[in-house]
Amino acid sequence: MIRICVCRHLPGELDLPDTELISNECERAFLRDELLSFVSGANILVTWVSERVDDELLKAAGEGLKAVCNFAVGTDNIDLAACKKRGIIVTNTPDAVTEGTADMAWTLMLAAARGLIAADRFARSAEYGARGPLGPNEFLGLDIAGRTLHIVGAGRIGFATALRSLGWGMKILYTARTPHPAFEFAPLNATRVSLEEGLAKADYISLHTPLTPETRGLINAKNLAIVKPGAVLINTSRGPVVQEQALVDALKGGRLAAAGLDVFEQEPKVHPDLISMTNVVLSPHIGSASRRSRGMMVEIVRANAMAIIAGGEPPNRVV
Repeated sequence: MIRICVCRHLPGELDLPDTELISNECERAFLRDELLSFVSGANILVTWVSERVDDELLKAAGEGLKAVCNFAVGTDNIDLAACKKRGIIVTNTPDAVTEGTADMAWTLMLAAARGLIAADRFARSAEYGARGPLGPNEFLGLDIAGRTLHIVGAGRIGFATALRSLGWGMKILYTARTPHPAFEFAPLNATRVSLEEGLAKADYISLHTPLTPETRGLINAKNLAIVKPGAVLINTSRGPVVQEQALVDALKGGRLAAAGLDVFEQEPKVHPDLISMTNVVLSPHIGSASRRSRGMMVEIVRANAMAIIAGGEPPNRVV
């Protein structure tokens, strides 16, 4: 019987007949030693971004391991080369996270632009009830309508984020290695630019790149120095795409007006200066955490696993 080890408790049932399904029923990640013990004897692993799938874990699983089904679109938690060397299939869940993550990018953008964190804290404080109506110069935010949005990374999520800007009448710039006609034709009518040109011209910068050796530290002190003064940076991609100390310096120096972050360089650790800033909106990597998106992710993992069990080609194979 096929043994499937699900490393995190999922928001739905995989419902895979004629399999031995073992799941982590805790609402926390396994400690490393617990994880290495849990995966022993697995034929298929269902992993989350909290599980580091490396040579050590593959050895712990044993020679019967056939596949790793990642419950995420990104695979930076998985040593793909090690899996390929062992002939282990790796799959992901690309389409399910698109709309939820694009919504999250806009949630952060709106909250950062209007200073919602500071406003929320003030509205909850005793001071608000005691002092009376606000003055005309308090809590002034930034406009979004008619401004310029720079999409860095022209994949599914970047495109969905750009589409949402149409309702705000924004001008769209995008940065990608190759031209993307879907961006450049109606309705987006976006312009492809270099990273540097986009940073210099945009009022809002939204990051949607995968984490690769080329994108690690992409937003660094050098690039932040050319950002249009008063711009807003949004990151729903991967934390290490941004060098957080450089981001902190740009926020403190006024080069950036605000930022919205769903991911962090040393996740789950957050730079202490970011925590104290009221012009920074923080969320704990919940871009895909809508009921619909996570439900779709379960179904995609199920489809990938069923194809592997049947000896076929999984629909979302990475390796």
